[in-house]
Formats: sequence, C-alpha cells, structure tokens
Amino acid sequence: MSNTLSYPELATLIQARAGVAVDPLELERPGASFDDFGVDSLGLLGVVGELENRHGVKVTNGAESAKTPAEFLELVNSVVTAKAGA
Repeated sequence: MSNTLSYPELATLIQARAGVAVDPLELERPGASFDDFGVDSLGLLGVVGELENRHGVKVTNGAESAKTPAEFLELVNSVVTAKAGA
C-alpha cells in the first residue's frame, strides 16, 4: 500500500464515509471544491477518521476543514509521509 492518498482512493473513501459518489477525475479538476460535490466537513471528518485508523496517525490538523480535494490531499499526505519517514 502506498503511503500517499490518491484522487481515486479519496473518491472511494468519500463514497464509503460521506455517502457521496464522486468521479476521481472531477476531484482533480483545477478549482474543484468539496461544495461542488456536496461533501461537507462532517463527511470529510468520516474520511479523516478512516485514514487515521488506517495509518495510525492523527491527520485532523485542518484536513476536515479543507475546501478543495487538492488541499485535503496535500494536508493528509504531508502528515502520512512524515509519519512514514519517522
């Protein structure tokens, strides 16, 4: 398993934890926001919880408040890769 979260993996987690089906290619669209897809902070909190369980590290440092998929991936991946390198 990769230490970084990809757009397809994020789309799968959003469907599983927020109950919203999202096309991974749409998540990658420049300027795309979670509001565009109907994903709120509570849905993102579910995704964050899954990632914390999966990686054994706290990733809530603002990730649940991210406005865009790109911002979310940057926050989560920076925490996960820092833990992997520790």
